[in-house]
Amino acid sequence: MRCLVIASLAALAVAHSSHSSPTRLRKSLGFGPVHPHAVYHSSPYQITTNGFFQDILAEQLSDTSSYRIRKDSYTDKNTGITHVYVRQIVNGLEVVDGDMNINIKDGLVISYGNSFYKGPTPQAFSNPDLDDIRHPHREYCEELEVEMKSRLDSFLGQYGQTVMEEFGSWESHPKFHSFFGPLAHIHTSNCRATHLPYDMASSAEVDFADVRPALLQFMLAATPDDKMVNDMLANYDEYLAKMSVSREDHFVNPDEPVVMSIDNVPDAVNPVRSSLTYIQVPNKKGDSTDLNLVWRFEVEMQDNWYDAAVSATSPHRIISVVDWASDAPIPTPEPSVQPATYNIFGWGTNDPEEGERTIVKENFDILASPVGWHAIPIANDPSLKGVKLNSKQFWRNTTTTWGNNVFAQENWEGVDKAFHYKYAPKVTDKVDAQDEAYSEENDAVIANAQDGSGYNNANFMTPPDGRNGRMRMYLWNTALPYRDGDMEAGIVIHELSHGLSTRLTGGPASSSCLGWGESGGMGEGWGDFLATTIRSTSKYSDFPMGAWAANRDQGIRNYPYSLNDTINPSTYQTLDKPGYWGVHAIGEVWAQILWVVEQRLIAVHGFNDDLFPPAPLADGTVPAGKFYRPRAGKKPLVPKHGNSLIVQLVINGMKLQPCRPGFFEARDAIIQADEQLTGGENFCTLWKAFAERGLGVDSRVDGKTPWGGGIRTNGYAAPTACL
Repeated sequence: MRCLVIASLAALAVAHSSHSSPTRLRKSLGFGPVHPHAVYHSSPYQITTNGFFQDILAEQLSDTSSYRIRKDSYTDKNTGITHVYVRQIVNGLEVVDGDMNINIKDGLVISYGNSFYKGPTPQAFSNPDLDDIRHPHREYCEELEVEMKSRLDSFLGQYGQTVMEEFGSWESHPKFHSFFGPLAHIHTSNCRATHLPYDMASSAEVDFADVRPALLQFMLAATPDDKMVNDMLANYDEYLAKMSVSREDHFVNPDEPVVMSIDNVPDAVNPVRSSLTYIQVPNKKGDSTDLNLVWRFEVEMQDNWYDAAVSATSPHRIISVVDWASDAPIPTPEPSVQPATYNIFGWGTNDPEEGERTIVKENFDILASPVGWHAIPIANDPSLKGVKLNSKQFWRNTTTTWGNNVFAQENWEGVDKAFHYKYAPKVTDKVDAQDEAYSEENDAVIANAQDGSGYNNANFMTPPDGRNGRMRMYLWNTALPYRDGDMEAGIVIHELSHGLSTRLTGGPASSSCLGWGESGGMGEGWGDFLATTIRSTSKYSDFPMGAWAANRDQGIRNYPYSLNDTINPSTYQTLDKPGYWGVHAIGEVWAQILWVVEQRLIAVHGFNDDLFPPAPLADGTVPAGKFYRPRAGKKPLVPKHGNSLIVQLVINGMKLQPCRPGFFEARDAIIQADEQLTGGENFCTLWKAFAERGLGVDSRVDGKTPWGGGIRTNGYAAPTACL
């Protein structure tokens, strides 16, 4: 009976998203294993860097188990902290979730996170017995079904007598969606294909050189196109034969994994990149992990960009999946340009109802845009690629959008995708602006305004450093005329913040550290927090999120962000309530906690109307101005006011926290960021503020699962030093 109930709810989710509203719910997969041994020490005993690896990893290093220092490790010039990212190697293969992040200052390790595999080295090219390990995908879906059944029982218990009599169906009842929230859609997205690996398994024997069966298994689960799924199942061998595999050969570090490129993958918009790796899977007891040999895939689709790990042996189970989509320089001459002017809604104006447009001169950040917003080197202009120029001019200036001096792309979007006129687009070589920007730098965001693929939403895709992020903003049909999400600064800032938090957490080369559960929720929460902070003023006010675009005073979240417990009652324990499985709901709680922390810092340090620090001087030094405190020697610059200080602490905390952080790890990283920046001046202010919303030293979670489950207990205590 329970299966019938869950199937009915899933069907309702599909029907609602397809027909009841023009808002298209994007299918997104996101789950993975828990790491019972993972640790984050924000105040470890101080040891020199020379002895760290020997002290921490002595028992794990051998001829078959080692590590590599990732090339995206770096030193933060603002704080003087070096952030080192380490990847575990076993039998010559990467352990994709065997991560260490080590934070070093003045030759001492100040904090570190560690999720290295600690068990015995497995035999090469082998996998553990399926009966000895847990199955994260299946467990995730079973937990979802239990939660959905519980909510259905509660719903029918309160409204069962009136549902059919007055409304005719469950989904027509006005309280239905408040009970189930996004659960039905999450279940439909993630759980409709859990049986397929076992149904299609023929033998545990597999040719490890053939990546195609595992990839096709993933695409069966990932594609939102049901017709394609049926066709793939009916013509499995044909789809398999069409896919071609080639090895990417480059002059790279021999420690880098061998990468395969796979073409003609159904529903993928670019060739899929793949490598053979290990991933950790908990054992039956849940107290340790075993290594599972997997194919790791990077799959770019129309609405998703996945980092997935699929078992290399049959049955090809999906073990982990993260969706990267979240709904010595050469001196060059300075360009000679007149300051541009813009007719804009100014910085801090959230939407057209908060203020009028004004004519302002450009005020670009000299660090982010050293030659302004309208100049690029002629050598980087794709429209002049291959053209012989007589001019020795270095810069190309474009101060209007007349002609073809902007990057543009066609939006081939139609309701029925049938074009009733002759048109024959052809595939061409990838010689475009995106290829020009494919490196560790120069990966500008590709931003789509009024994207035609949906309504009432926005999303951001964040691949690893060196590849262009992609932001898609939609129209909102919540008013006539329709409202453009680009006109609400809070939504734009929220989406751009995904790129910030994803690149800073776990290192720039890893985009899979904020995939689901509390980690994924905080990715949403940081976006709301930064958007709300930017629009706030010296006169305190509560703020909703997305109110203008949604045409709703309360916005698109459960509560406005507020210091008033009645207006916004969110605490850490709120995450256990129905409706808080999704990352956006989890993010609301994190953003509310940070909002309280910010107000307490403002009460101590005051408010700054300008969140932009002063521009560097000609010699590169940054003056203190009104933004920073007077600098003491070579110590880092410290923002003077509470709102600018919390932004700095949150961003510094992202760099310190480990991959796959929870609320506790992120809280501890922010507190340590203050210790490194101010010497711990705000230690008690921060702890007391976190404790106000249940994240004190005595808060805890029992039975935590990687997707956000567990029983949480609020803690309202601050450290004894603050009593």
